[in-house]
Amino acid sequence: MIASVRGPVLAVGLDHAVLEAGGVGLALLCPPRTLADLRVGEPARLASSLVVRDDSLTLYGFAGDDERVLFEQLLGVSGIGPRLALAMLAVLTPDEVRQAVATDDLATLTRVPGIGRKGAQRLVLELKDRIGPPDAADAPVLSGVTPGHTAAWAEQVHAALVGLGWAAREAAEAVQAVTPVAQQMLDEGTAPDVPVLLRTALRSLDRAP
Repeated sequence: MIASVRGPVLAVGLDHAVLEAGGVGLALLCPPRTLADLRVGEPARLASSLVVRDDSLTLYGFAGDDERVLFEQLLGVSGIGPRLALAMLAVLTPDEVRQAVATDDLATLTRVPGIGRKGAQRLVLELKDRIGPPDAADAPVLSGVTPGHTAAWAEQVHAALVGLGWAAREAAEAVQAVTPVAQQMLDEGTAPDVPVLLRTALRSLDRAP
């Protein structure tokens, strides 16, 4: 998995950007909002997701880890491919998608070209218990680490808990509960250890009334 690409911007097109990484120019398909912030010749860091098909390897780029995680969650919905998931992020922000799914707001979801009423209903049905509440991406900012890095461990723990069957709200509360543990790891000069944080989160859920 290529989780991110960092390097100078070599080119920006209508639907893609090219970043140089290790002497190689990598083309990433990106939402318009991501492309709007890129400037040729300036350094950039894009969260990324590699989609593997029988006849292609396609890299998708995003302004942050939150967009990448949502993109990958959308790919898990029946009938949603990379292009349609990218179109959704072109029209709606991640929180707008979460809000629409949480409130059964089919009208907002059908604003996306290619998403009809039945597709919107399928999105709500398949994502409601996995996507998290609208503010789930607002992971606490820990000292000594960038917001994107903070979101990475928090999102991984949250996604793992939801995958194990916990409700999105319970998973979000467990992430908050293990934040002091992550802070201690940072204070000791180490990156947050996701497996350790996940085990701690599970213990906190087991103790919940």
